This record gives sequence, structure tokens and C-alpha cells, in this order.
Amino acid sequence: LLPVQGVLRAATKFVDMLSGKGQTVSGRACSRSQGQAAASGACLRPVGHVTSQELFCSTWSSSRAQSSAASRPVRRSQVSVQAVAAAPAPVTTRALPLPGSNAAGLNVVYKFGGSSVRDAERMKEVADIICSFPEYLPVVVLSAMGKSTNYLLECGDLALRTSTDDIADLPPFQSLRQLHMDACEQLQIEPAVKAEVDKLLNELRQLLIGISIMQDLTPRAKDSLVSFGERMSTRILASYLRVQGVPARQYDAWDLGLTTTDDFTNADVNYESLPRIKASLTARHENREVPIVTGFLGRGQLTGAITTLGRGGSDLSATVLGAALELEEVQVWKDVDGVLTSDPRLVAAARPVTELTFEEATELAYFGAQVLHPQAMQPAIRAGGMGVRVKNSYNRNAPGTIITSTRDMSKVLVTSIVLKNNVTLVDIISTRMMGQYGFLATVFEAFRSHKLSVDVVATSEVSVSMTLDPKKMASDLESELMGLKADLGKIAKVSYRNDLAIVSLICNVQRTSKILVKVFDVLDVMGINVLMMSQGASKTNISLVIEGADGKRAVQALHAKFFESDLQN
Repeated sequence: LLPVQGVLRAATKFVDMLSGKGQTVSGRACSRSQGQAAASGACLRPVGHVTSQELFCSTWSSSRAQSSAASRPVRRSQVSVQAVAAAPAPVTTRALPLPGSNAAGLNVVYKFGGSSVRDAERMKEVADIICSFPEYLPVVVLSAMGKSTNYLLECGDLALRTSTDDIADLPPFQSLRQLHMDACEQLQIEPAVKAEVDKLLNELRQLLIGISIMQDLTPRAKDSLVSFGERMSTRILASYLRVQGVPARQYDAWDLGLTTTDDFTNADVNYESLPRIKASLTARHENREVPIVTGFLGRGQLTGAITTLGRGGSDLSATVLGAALELEEVQVWKDVDGVLTSDPRLVAAARPVTELTFEEATELAYFGAQVLHPQAMQPAIRAGGMGVRVKNSYNRNAPGTIITSTRDMSKVLVTSIVLKNNVTLVDIISTRMMGQYGFLATVFEAFRSHKLSVDVVATSEVSVSMTLDPKKMASDLESELMGLKADLGKIAKVSYRNDLAIVSLICNVQRTSKILVKVFDVLDVMGINVLMMSQGASKTNISLVIEGADGKRAVQALHAKFFESDLQN
């Protein structure tokens, strides 16, 4: 038995912990068995109602547990099991209405980005949105919480120069743990799920130790590394919904059958997996559970390893699930009121666009808009009749932007203006092009061999100019460009320029003359020279290559001309 002094000291600490007006004592205030705690009704009680018997019981049990634990070793595998077994069952009183009360079955996909679930309070708001529309029973696709993906990438970089003993102390790892443990506590999620989140954090630590030992962060390891964000966020939200009385089930995307190519860090979806996804989601239809699915992730169809769809790939995950279920609409919930006329960080007067076509939305994504993933429209285009609506999780009543296959363009001049920075322009000049076939094939084969992704192209009889996609450049761009010059130097003169920008006008190209008159009038007044111009084959985009230093003021001036003046559209 413990000395009486030890019990008194522990009791004093317990009283100090409870001091203060308005505080409450959870079910752990008395560490008797769950059945006894439930029978006594001690799950939640004002401090003033704590009895001396309960106080002694809690202090005695806590002290005895500490003494017992100190006297015998406990294996790590036992810890989480014991923690789950000893924790009180969650409150199951329904606090949120059941979603889809007027829906026959799963009829929409909601996707929520990282800013929408950045902390526990935002997760509560997302849960409320999920349950606010009786006409919708959703499949929910979730991104990682807040800055989790950035933290994970920082962990990987730091692990390469950190000893294995210090991995757990890495600041981004500690921030990640704190973020998710705080969310678990504040949302009062199920003990078993909290233990699962803690297990994932331990797995993450082991992976970082492996990176530290191997002194290598391969693309495959990086995909596994960043997957922890979505895997934890989905488990936490699904548990919170269940605690609130809403049936919900968490799925890693590969549990549903989502497979991809084995191009780690930028995989493509295997569309042959869509029937498996549909079968997996509809199998539990009778339970009316809300599926909570990891965005951004899949499994390689050859390696079986975790793959990612590139940054922002959760949008693509959502439209893939919508196409698999043959739904009418997918809703992508962001932190803005839909797709805007320009980046609000550049143009304060940017405003929502009410409707877009898939072609317009795809061009917007490729040329710099941060609202949608560049490939997110492809599943919707393949599906035919499915629309994608971009909504604001901070302003749920805003109509957002609906994206469909067609719309009336008769009165449209310019829809949106976007900016892409850090662009490299490559000029290839050769008189051998004149009247010859196969020249461009040779040029593009050289770009392929050096893994240089082409963005915008303009050609003439003796030259071809191309910009390189800054998101898909080789890590050592200069060496690749020098290799390109060497390969093509025998047939052409090759030069390149860095630090340029592309200003893209998503517009009605059928009215090109009117658009370009206004564009060049603005640029002439501002003294901005156009280095290259290209009109997309989709007939929805005009791209201008200019000096990078002029990019921001060019966008602001053009936005004022087309959207803020009396001459707009």
C-alpha cells in the first residue's frame, strides 16, 4: 500500500487541478470501472458537486495505477490496447441532424480542403455543413488538416540531416502531433480512434528514422510520408461524426479500390478502377453511413505502394468518386466564394464567376488558378453529365461557381485573368524547318529525353518558342537546358530566358479582336512588352509571355480594364 503522505499529496494535486469556477470533471475524475462510472453518473459534473468519496477514489486509483505501472514492464503494443479499454465510451446523444434525410442514397460528393479543416473548430463547422442539407447524402473527401502536408515535407527534409535519436524532437513533427492530438481532445473523439491516430504518428516517426538512416528521401518514400495527413484527418472527422450520433465510416482511398500509375508524387488515376469504387461505396448503402475518404491518395497498380496525385489532388479524388457513382454533382468546398475573376491576393476587387465550362476551368487550373487541381475536370468530362460546383466553407449560403460541359457564351468577353510566375522561355531557330517534316518531332523528343514539360507553344516557318511548366521542371533545370542545347545545337540555334511570367486570359476567343485591342492598349500605356503570344486550341485561352517583374501590375491593370471599368464585357 502507498504511504498515507503519498495519497494526501496526490489528493492535493487533484484538488488544485479542479480549482476555479465553472470547470467540469470528465468521466476520468473517478477511475473506477466504466460500469461504475456510468452508474454513478459521474461523466460530467460541476466542480462543486465532486464528493469527497469520488475525490479519494480517483486519487487512490491514480496513485495505485502509477505504482503498479512502475513495478512491472509494459510492452508498447499493450499501451494503446489498455488505453482504449480503460477509456469511457463516447457520448452518443445526437447533436447533429442526420444528413440526407430526403435522399434515397449517396447522391453528391463533398470535398473539403486543408484550410476548411485546419483545426478542431473548423472540423466542427465542416461536420455541420455535412449535416445541413437534407436533400444530400454525401461522400466526403478530405484533405490534410491545415499545414499538415507542409509539416510532413519539412520533416522529410530535416530527417536527412538529423540523427535518429532526435527525430521525435523535430519542430514540424511536434507541431503535427500537437495539431492532431489537440483536435482529438477538443472533438472528444472515440478512444480507439485517438489510439489509432497516435499509432499513425508513431509509424510516421519510424519512417522518418528510416529516412535518417538511409540518408535518402525517394519519391516513393515521400508519397508514403505525406499520406499521413489525410489518413489522420479522415479518421478524426469520421469519429467526431459518430460521437455526434451521425453514422460515418473512414476509408483510405485504396480501400475503395482506387489505383493509379506508379509515377510517385504525380500519379495518374487508373479509370478501370471506377467500377470497383462504385461497388465498394454502394455495398454499405443500406446502413446510410457517410463515407469519409482520403483525398490525394491511391495505390500504384504495379507496386501496390501508396501514391499521390500531386499537390491539390484531392479535387481529382472527389471528381473520380463522383464519376464512379455516376452522380449529377460534385461540390468542392474551398475558402473562397467559387472561382474568381483573378487571384484575390493580386487583385483585391476579384469577384466570383457564376458559371464556367470544363474547358475554361481546365485552362484556369493549368495557367495558375489555385482553386482547382489541373486534372480535376477530366473525370467530369469523361462522365458527361456531371457538374462540379465550387463553394465556400466559410460562407455556405453563397451559390459558388457551377462548372458544366456547356454554357451560353454569346455575351462573354473575358471570364478570368490568371498569372503563372517563374516561367522559362526556350527559343529554337533553324532555317532547316522550312518545308521539312519531322523537325518538330525531333525537338519534342529532345524535350522528352530531358524531362522538360512544355506549357505554351508558338511556331513560325523558321522558329518555335516554348515555355516550360514550372511545376514539372527537373530539379537541376540549368543542366537539363544545357543538355537540350547540346542535343539540338546541330540542327538549330537554341536560347532560353528565365524569370518570365504568363498572363492568361480565359475568354471567348470568338471575340479575339475586341479582346486584344483592349489588352494591347493597356500594356502599351504601361510600357509592358509581350515576348510571346499563343491562342489555345480549346478556343478559351489567350496567353501572353512577359517579363516576370511586370506580371502583377499587368494582371491588375487588365482586371481593371475588363471587370472594373465602364467598358467591361
